[in-house]
Amino acid sequence: MGVTPLPRQGGVQFDPRNEGRSLRVSSHPELGSVVLSIWRDNECVATHQMTVADVPELIKVLATALVPPVTSEHHRAS
Repeated sequence: MGVTPLPRQGGVQFDPRNEGRSLRVSSHPELGSVVLSIWRDNECVATHQMTVADVPELIKVLATALVPPVTSEHHRAS
């Protein structure tokens, strides 16, 4: 069994369902890119590479996912 290094620049988010799943974010400033990778135990099962310029759009998408939609009832009460 080999050792899988964690990203030097970036981080790891563990899946609350456990089952050995995690999302790793690794920054590669020398290439101007960021890589998102999906791991199951010690095996990388998928990756997505993006330019550093695309990261703010990803942050915007994630932030939008946190905001609950405005319902018509809430809108009328205001």
